[in-house]
Amino acid sequence: MSTEQHSAGAFDVRNVIAGLIGFYGVVLVIVGLVDGDEALEKTDGFDANLWVGVGMIVFALAFALWSRVRPIVVSSPETGDDEAGD
Repeated sequence: MSTEQHSAGAFDVRNVIAGLIGFYGVVLVIVGLVDGDEALEKTDGFDANLWVGVGMIVFALAFALWSRVRPIVVSSPETGDDEAGD
């Protein structure tokens, strides 16, 4: 029997979360850079879209780094290790 193991890779939920939050972060950064003075008046001069977008990008990068540093190891289907450690 083979004891081959590999990481979850793109199917790791942390990569999906990082992708979605990173995408929305980029959208908010673009909106923050393009939005006019009307949005700044609503927030007393604080560009909320820009800074929240930057925070979301940093959060997404942290999730992506986490999934690279500590990957989830998946056993090969041939091993038959379906049960938890008894």
